[in-house]
Amino acid sequence: MAVFKVEGGHRLHGSITPQGAKNEALQILCATLLTSERVTVRNVPQILDVMQLIELLRAMGVEVERLSDDAYSFRAREIDFDYLRTDDYRRRCARLRGSVMLIGPMLARFGVGYIPKPGGDKIGRRRLDTHFLGFRKLGAKFNFDVADEFFMVEGRELRGTYMLLDEASVTGTANIIMAAVLAKGFTTIYNAACEPYIQQLCRMLNRMGAKISGIASNLLTIEGVEALGGTEHALLPDMIEVGSFIGMAAMNRSELTIRNVSYENLGIIPAQFARMGIRFEQRGDDIHIPQQDHYSIETFLDGSIMTIADAPWPGLTPDLLSIFLVVATQAKGAVLIHQKMFESRLFFVDKLIDMGAQIILCDPHRATVIGHDHRLQLRATRMTSPDIRAGVALLIAAMSAEGVSTIQNIDQIDRGYKDIDGRLNALGARIERLEECL
Repeated sequence: MAVFKVEGGHRLHGSITPQGAKNEALQILCATLLTSERVTVRNVPQILDVMQLIELLRAMGVEVERLSDDAYSFRAREIDFDYLRTDDYRRRCARLRGSVMLIGPMLARFGVGYIPKPGGDKIGRRRLDTHFLGFRKLGAKFNFDVADEFFMVEGRELRGTYMLLDEASVTGTANIIMAAVLAKGFTTIYNAACEPYIQQLCRMLNRMGAKISGIASNLLTIEGVEALGGTEHALLPDMIEVGSFIGMAAMNRSELTIRNVSYENLGIIPAQFARMGIRFEQRGDDIHIPQQDHYSIETFLDGSIMTIADAPWPGLTPDLLSIFLVVATQAKGAVLIHQKMFESRLFFVDKLIDMGAQIILCDPHRATVIGHDHRLQLRATRMTSPDIRAGVALLIAAMSAEGVSTIQNIDQIDRGYKDIDGRLNALGARIERLEECL
């Protein structure tokens, strides 16, 4: 099992480019099942979750060709439906939460979809009701084998309809869109997620021949078409990496330039870091963070403690709350971090408390952080990465701590960040990847 040994206290300097967006990649790759023609995808991040999905598509019968380091072509002429009931298919899907988005395209094009209960981060209950309620609205029949933990949907003639989603689920919205593009008639989706990644999916599908309107809003209208064709698509840079690097630069009092960030697609993220007192400058499509020894958290207008909470887009993505929390430990002032969507995502704060951070875990969803203002340095410790985002937050903490920290279970980090140790070491970090015997 691999671990990181992190020597803290080293400032970063230089420039770094974010990888392609993981969350967009999972949607886009699943959408390649909607056509028998070739789909080329560029800026594909070379991370564990994405590579596992590519190998899963190949095992399902999709022709996959690697064109360059970050470009692939996909052609789903046929799908091996016998394979979908095998133990190998079950094992692959169980490792990957994004595998649930295979159902929508399979249902739309082939009239049937199978998937075992998907895996992914252990960050609390992540229900799939939105997906399957949407499929049923389109006319599909749903069955879940409780003993076998296997989902099946069947619908040979999907028909468009009106639906009001019970939550603005990103993966649920993506799955329903992919099912609806080949349904007969019009589908209206209200309370749809409208993240940039959903917008990218819709625009790609329209280039393939779909008829989707209302893109970038929470009210989508889809006119079903007979078939879709091939296309080319380039993924956005990963906004979670961009936010992670902004927080990392501030926490380590470093000067850093983040290149090619697609600034117009970052939404509220830059403004929220500004409210943390972090200075930065937009230079074209780059973000430059100057070296700053102190950053002060704003208060609300009445002087009360700032609250940073996640919310559906254009609100703050929940994937960055772990970063905001760890960055707040060395800010001047206090902040309440409110994680509304997942009840287990704050449980990594005990390690930060062990390192000397002043944090009160109010309940599974809220934590109050009182910043040290760099008067006290965090202490090195031994810790375990519980999920992708908390793992990177702990890595940021270790980079700023006094002494050498060890982070176990870094496979979780590798699922979302490619070669993060090599990329950060090139900027001046001291991170060593070791194999640890149990």
